[in-house]
Amino acid sequence: MLKYRAGSGCGSGAARSGGKGQYAGVVATESREVRLAKRPQGEPGLDCFSFASVTLPDPGQGEVLVRNLCMSVDPYMRGRMNEGKSYVPQFEIGKPLEGTAVGRVIASRDEKLPVGTLVLSMYGWRDAYVAPAAHLRVVDATAAPASAYLGILGVTGLTAWVGLFTIAKLKDGETVFISAGAGAVGSAACQFAKMHGCRVIASAGSEDKLLFLRNELKVDYAFNYRNGDAREHLSKAAPDGIHVYFDNTQGTQLEAALYALLPYGRVAMCGGIAGYNVPVPGPRNLIQAVGKRLRLEGFIVSDHFKEMPALLAEAVPALAAGKLINRETFVDGLDRAPEAFLELLRPGAGNIGKMVVRLAE
Repeated sequence: MLKYRAGSGCGSGAARSGGKGQYAGVVATESREVRLAKRPQGEPGLDCFSFASVTLPDPGQGEVLVRNLCMSVDPYMRGRMNEGKSYVPQFEIGKPLEGTAVGRVIASRDEKLPVGTLVLSMYGWRDAYVAPAAHLRVVDATAAPASAYLGILGVTGLTAWVGLFTIAKLKDGETVFISAGAGAVGSAACQFAKMHGCRVIASAGSEDKLLFLRNELKVDYAFNYRNGDAREHLSKAAPDGIHVYFDNTQGTQLEAALYALLPYGRVAMCGGIAGYNVPVPGPRNLIQAVGKRLRLEGFIVSDHFKEMPALLAEAVPALAAGKLINRETFVDGLDRAPEAFLELLRPGAGNIGKMVVRLAE
């Protein structure tokens, strides 16, 4: 069984810099990486992954050598394991996987990223890497633990922000239903909505997650989607209806939300984890969208990176002041990364908040 750890994140504290663009004839660095061994048919297993050791080259001009401290595993990666075109390039068999990671520069040939600098990259699923400095973004670990930039201060938080305020155009004081509310994106969405004075209804798949939603995130109504009918829960939580549904699951919860939405209601279609391994039928009541003049809009967060400054302007001080919670579930070691990823796809997954794999320090 996968065991989790609490903890204080990774890469905390100021970057340890030794000067400008140091390079002292780096000894060849060995790195382990996780590769796609085969494409899954239905639910993936550990046999879909393989490990390999590689020798990294010394960084060239304008490049840095980075050792990863922590990396993200995310449900969207399941789609990248499949064959065929999608909104993001598919993982290639025999090649290392990709994902967001925070690491520390340990050798540099670029003055902008001296040794000790903490950087955010898409070079996850490996211990270390060499990359152009231009491909990396500096992380300010004095403002928050570095791992927060994988979660509420990173793409995860931006996904919640964009879905609520850009796609669904949530207004202060409205009622919003957020499925998978105790997950990484869902928990961020719950908090952003509460910060804007909204009534928040959230679903989750375990009692621990419900306690988190009720006691820590202070949502107005939380229910276990595996216990009772979602439509009945929504009728009880919002007898007058809901204005917005933030959809992380599709399936039966989308169907229930269509019944509960008020005329001119909005749906931000973020994900569909209920059908990532085996497709689920579309909602049987889609005709509700016609009579109620609903708007259902899917979105990809990479189309909205320009909104990151707006997110950080509100989220960084709120996190520092304790008005936001960056709940993380930690798994230690690259060897455990495939297990951590597969856990996200399991009904009633054990993680609360952001799943983070710690690799070093």
